[in-house]
Amino acid sequence: MGNFFKSLLFGEAEESAEDKAKRDFEMFKYDGIRALQMGKTAYAVRCFQEALKIREETETLEYLIKVYTNTEQLDEAIGAVDRLMALAPDNSETLLLRAHLYFLAERYPEAVADCEQAIAIRSDDPQAHYLLGKIQHTSGDGLSAAVSLSQAIALKEDFVAAHLLRAEVLYRAKDYKEGLADVEKVIAWMPEEENAYLCRGQLHEALGNSELAEDDYSYVKELNPFNEEVYLRLGKLFMTREQPENAIELLDEAIELKPDFARAYSERGRARLMLGDQKGSFEDMKKAIELNPEGEEARKLEGKFSNFEEMYSNRVL
Repeated sequence: MGNFFKSLLFGEAEESAEDKAKRDFEMFKYDGIRALQMGKTAYAVRCFQEALKIREETETLEYLIKVYTNTEQLDEAIGAVDRLMALAPDNSETLLLRAHLYFLAERYPEAVADCEQAIAIRSDDPQAHYLLGKIQHTSGDGLSAAVSLSQAIALKEDFVAAHLLRAEVLYRAKDYKEGLADVEKVIAWMPEEENAYLCRGQLHEALGNSELAEDDYSYVKELNPFNEEVYLRLGKLFMTREQPENAIELLDEAIELKPDFARAYSERGRARLMLGDQKGSFEDMKKAIELNPEGEEARKLEGKFSNFEEMYSNRVL
């Protein structure tokens, strides 16, 4: 019996190809959303991909980008953003999203180019200038970073993240007093912002104000006793005072809070060496390099020694 006679007898209209495609798209899309909510990311990706085979749609692409980003599939996320940009080529927010993904992937020239294009479209967006400054800072262009962050702050005076990052840029440039000015503003606005006190403590140290630095770090420890960074900072501070026993206690705390904290192992290795504990120092330094083969300690020793035993015997920690 033909479809026409079926619909005539039973009142069922034949589903058009367009209606079927719409129904299938919605089914795949919302199955993907439910899977994402349940933490089934692989299945969510498959659902979104099937939906997008039927129709390129902004919201579905955004969900797919979110999954790829959260699972650190950065190349796939960038490819999905490229598709999103094809739907809206001059969207500054999409350009900044791709710039952020390029930044995470350490593709800094492409990240900078996208930020600059976004700023050309919308020059009054403080987030665009901030992201550009963040990328420039990370890639080692401190001067450009300072300019970009200053532009972000000019557009949004109470931009906390921009003030803190500019303070870090100024710290690296050894302009400690100007850095303090940025941090003091943040503390006035947000008296319990941990990162502001960590940054101010670092600046106080650089200015030779060890007691003020200790006060800032101790306050962070009171605010959040689970902040492993503050135990590292205090440990390093006590080492500058030639108090390695106190330093080791603090670094033990840092490692307990974060067992893969390479810098804490490295600093504890230095403290143990100060006490003449060569074996303990060697084990800590070895652990630090194992945890972070690209870190400062590994770079410093590169090409100097053929193995850890040689490093240990020469005592270059």
